[in-house]
Amino acid sequence: MAQIGIIGSGNMGASTALFAAEKGIAHICLYDIKEGMPIGKALDMMEAAPVRGYQRTITGTNALDEVLDSDIILVAAGEVRTPGTKRDELFENNRAIIEEIAGGLTDFNGVVIMATEPVDPMTAHFTRVSHLSWPKVIGVGGVLDSMRLRYLIGRALNISARDVRATVIGRHSDGMIPLKRYCSVAGVPLDVLLPKTEIDALFTRTESAGDDIVGMEQRTSAYYGPSAAAADLAEAVLLDTNRILSVSVMYTGQYGISDVAMSLPAMIGEDGVERVLEPDLTDDEIAALRASAQDLAKVI
Repeated sequence: MAQIGIIGSGNMGASTALFAAEKGIAHICLYDIKEGMPIGKALDMMEAAPVRGYQRTITGTNALDEVLDSDIILVAAGEVRTPGTKRDELFENNRAIIEEIAGGLTDFNGVVIMATEPVDPMTAHFTRVSHLSWPKVIGVGGVLDSMRLRYLIGRALNISARDVRATVIGRHSDGMIPLKRYCSVAGVPLDVLLPKTEIDALFTRTESAGDDIVGMEQRTSAYYGPSAAAADLAEAVLLDTNRILSVSVMYTGQYGISDVAMSLPAMIGEDGVERVLEPDLTDDEIAALRASAQDLAKVI
C-alpha cells in the first residue's frame, strides 16, 4: 500500500494526514522534530478511526528515515504567518529548514509536495538544492487559490461549488492572476452568470483570502484549506489520475520565464507533473506574470 510521509506535524501536517486518511488513498507517516508530538497526534487520529471510518494507518515518528519509504512527501515544516507578516518575509526564516530537509531526502525518489510558506520561493529553492528533477517538486499554491475562488463563485451564485471550474495562475500572493475566461459553471462561462463588477470583487477576495484568515484568527495562518489542497494533490499523484490542477512548479521557458516557480495548470500523475499547460494569455497577463517572476527572483 502506498504511503504519504508528512514532514511537520503542526496544524497543516496533521490536517492533511486526517484528510488523506479519510480519502483512503494511503497510509500516513507523520514526522516532526518535537519529541513525541507526531506520535501523539497519530494516536489521537487513529482513535477516531472507528467513528470516522478510515481504514488506513496513521503513524508518528521522530526519525526522518521512517518517511523515506513513502511515495509522496509533504513538506509542511517551518514558521507560519502571523498578522502583518507577508509570505515572502518567511523565506529567510524557513530556508535553512528546507535545505536541511532536502539534505535528508537524498535516498528519496518520489514526489514532494511543498506547503511551507512562501510556497513559490520554497518550491523553487527546494528544487535547486535537492537531487529531484523539477517535475517531482510541486507547490500547493494554485490549487488552493483556485479552490478558494470556486467556493466564492459558488456562494455568489448559491450553487454547489463542485460544479464550478476556476483557474488561477502565477504567484500564491496578491499577485495571483485569476483567469476569468477559464472560469465556468457546468460549462457556462462565468461572465454570462455574473456582471464584471461582481467577478472583479470575487477575484479581489480570492487574492486577499489568506491575509483575511490570518487577520481574523490572529494566532495562525490558514490550514484546513491548504491541507485539503495538499490531500487532493496527493490523491492525483498516487492514483495517477492525470487530473489538471494549477500547481506551483519551476518554469522552463513558459512565457519567456525560467528558474522561478509559480502556478500553471498541469497534468498530475504518478511522476508528479506529467505536462505543463500554457493558457492563452493576454499581453497584460504575460507582463504581470513576468513582473512576478522578477519579484520572486529577488526573494530567492
